[in-house]
Amino acid sequence: MRISTQTFYEQSRTSMGAQQSSLLRVQQQLGAETRILTPSDDPLGATRALAVSQSISLTAQYSTSRDHAVQTLSLEESTLQSVTTVLQNVKSLVIQAGNGTLTDADRATLATTLQSNLDQLQGLANTDDGNGQFLFAGFKSSSAPFVRQADGSIQYSGDQGQRQVQVDVARQMAGTDDGRSIFQSVQSGAGYVASAPTSNTGSGVFSSTSVVNPNDVNYGKDFVISFPAAGSYQVDTVPASATPLVAATPFTPGSAIQFGGLQISISGTPAAGDQVRVGTAKNAGADVFGALGDVIKALKTPVNGPASQALVLNALSTANRKLTNAHDNVLTVRSSVGSRLQELDALEVTAGNRAVFDKSYLSDLQDLDYASAIAEFYERQTALQASQQTFAKIQKISLFNYL
Repeated sequence: MRISTQTFYEQSRTSMGAQQSSLLRVQQQLGAETRILTPSDDPLGATRALAVSQSISLTAQYSTSRDHAVQTLSLEESTLQSVTTVLQNVKSLVIQAGNGTLTDADRATLATTLQSNLDQLQGLANTDDGNGQFLFAGFKSSSAPFVRQADGSIQYSGDQGQRQVQVDVARQMAGTDDGRSIFQSVQSGAGYVASAPTSNTGSGVFSSTSVVNPNDVNYGKDFVISFPAAGSYQVDTVPASATPLVAATPFTPGSAIQFGGLQISISGTPAAGDQVRVGTAKNAGADVFGALGDVIKALKTPVNGPASQALVLNALSTANRKLTNAHDNVLTVRSSVGSRLQELDALEVTAGNRAVFDKSYLSDLQDLDYASAIAEFYERQTALQASQQTFAKIQKISLFNYL
């Protein structure tokens, strides 16, 4: 069979071109450190590699979100720890203020110390994250949430929004808590708070309220113990019903008064028209700033007789109960923050394990086997060189060379 010169050249060129292309592909794989240069190299592997790469990227994004949540929650936990310390100091001072041997000057000194604690508490409630965003302002995080008014009271100007952070594929978590739920709320089981209006003129001093029958039909309502005349009392619900819950009954100082599943005793001599209000913690006022302001005002009032002494003691008793409820509420929020931080740690461990698995799988899909690739590189290179040398020798074969 005769082979023309043109056919020989075309076949040689095609063969060397294919070998150069194969060699170039191996060189590109070595340079890119991957066996899949284009999706056509391995369509199924390329599709799976893309999905795994996206999973790794999402895991990294969630990790960044978790880091931000850990930062804000850690700052919140640290702030609430300081709030807890302040409230513990305040409760100690309130108990100390109930000492009957204190003078007006002593109580005024305690009031000054409590005012300092109140200012410190307001400062903690207005903590920011260092970037001008206030922790406890809800969605209104650009402005301080607790603002002192002209009359000295402290009002909450934030809202009850919670900034949610996407910390995992199917998990959103509150990165902060609003100030109202921390400083102006109580737990559902906080119980009852007794208080006496400043308009009382008698020397009646109430004790703490205890629960004797939580199954009573009226348990959970608010009540008022009134003294329509000296030496007698009656109990009404709030709002008042058509008939008193406890009709007019002779009053004995220090004896137990039972109503609505509750029990309380009142010592001293209440005057006609005096009242003692017994309300659920939520309805009695859950604002810790208001409770502190009331006790400061009471301690600054001079004591000049049994009636004024009773007002101070009742105010201290009410404040002590409210501050205990506020302290318990802060501890509950701290517990929630701690639980979220613990969950974030667990999510980070899980995400780390998932990232290791994804990276290992991605490596199996697209990483280059260097030993095989280098061996193939030398094989292709040798084959190309042999083809080139063969072509060079054969093209010199001609009868004219032997004439």
